[in-house]
Amino acid sequence: MTNAGQSPLVSEVSRDGLRAKLAGGAPFKLVMAASDFGFRAKHIPRSIHLRTHGTPEARVDGFEGLAKDDDIVVYCSNVDCNASRAAIAKLLARGYRKVSHYAGGLIDWEAARLPIEGDWASGPESAS
Repeated sequence: MTNAGQSPLVSEVSRDGLRAKLAGGAPFKLVMAASDFGFRAKHIPRSIHLRTHGTPEARVDGFEGLAKDDDIVVYCSNVDCNASRAAIAKLLARGYRKVSHYAGGLIDWEAARLPIEGDWASGPESAS
């Protein structure tokens, strides 16, 4: 059983841990749980999109890019966002077992002035 606000049975990845994974070159899948708009606007480089919002008949899409034995790190916008927790629960329910959570999400990543991609990735702050 999980506590409210916590990811079910997965390890947490810190910002530094995610940076190390990205820099290390080890194969893993970085997954952003977000709406289409949110993903297009901004995401961490190398991210795969899991669509979590849309019409009522829409379900979480994107599993076709993930193998059951992939090392997967899931994130969304911030520590209070539930989209990543919902995506993690669905991944676990479908048999994915190497799943971890970057709870700080995009806001934590941006706060450290780390690179982002997307339509809103370049702006006045990044033009220094």
